[in-house]
This record gives sequence, C-alpha cells and structure tokens, in this order.
Amino acid sequence: MSSSQRTTQQSTPEPAPRPGRLTAAAAVCGLEALALVVGGVYLLVMGLLGRPDSPQQAETGGVTLIVLGAFPLFAARGLLLRRGWSRGPALITQIMALPVAYTLLTSEGAFVPAGIALAVVAVSGLVLILNPETTEALGIRGPGGDSRP
Repeated sequence: MSSSQRTTQQSTPEPAPRPGRLTAAAAVCGLEALALVVGGVYLLVMGLLGRPDSPQQAETGGVTLIVLGAFPLFAARGLLLRRGWSRGPALITQIMALPVAYTLLTSEGAFVPAGIALAVVAVSGLVLILNPETTEALGIRGPGGDSRP
C-alpha cells in the first residue's frame, strides 16, 4: 500500500451515527405517508368496486390521498439521508395534520380515537423535528450561521 493510499484512507472521517430522534422523526413521517396511501387506496377501491354516493368523488379523493402520501414519504427519506431540505416538508406535514386531528376530535364515534392518535403523532413529530439534536444532524444553522442557540 502506498503512502498516498494510506493518507486517503486515514483522512476520510467516518460519518457520525444518525441520532435516534432523527430516525424517529423519519419513522413518524413514514407512518403518515403509509396511512395516507392506505386511505387513498381504500377510497379508490371503494369508488371503483363499492357503492358510494359519488364514485367520482371517492376516486378523486383516493388519488389525492395517494399523491399527498408522497410528500411525507420524501420527507422521511430526506430525514434518513440527513438532507437539510427535508425538515421543511416534514414540518408542513405535521402542521397540516393538526387541523385534521382537531376535526376528528370534534366529531363523534370512532373518529375521536383517530383524532387523538393523529394529534399525538403530529405533536410528537413536531417535537422530534424541532429538536436541536435533529436540527444539528441535518446541518441546519441558526441565525448568524451558528448551529447552536
């Protein structure tokens, strides 16, 4: 082995392990993506095979939910790869989930537990994404270029 090969091998720093909070935030976004896609497929299938009041509305809602599921999925992938851009879509996903959770909480029947679950997931996601450890792992710097407050 030549000395230039040794220098190259020695100077390459190993990446720090991904923080658990960042992995958990990615898991929350992935879970939300999965829920949106599953809900979209359900609406699409029921619109095609079931007897909804408006098949066109069910199919459109299903396709919309499937497409919306891509948003948190890309955010989850970006978080796992430590891409700074992924924080924005992840935050937007959590913020958009809060009014949906409120709507479910103010309805009746089986929607209330779904609203509680969604609220817990959204607030947990916000806490994980806004955590300073997560922000630092994504390489996001605070005002003035300092990565710490």
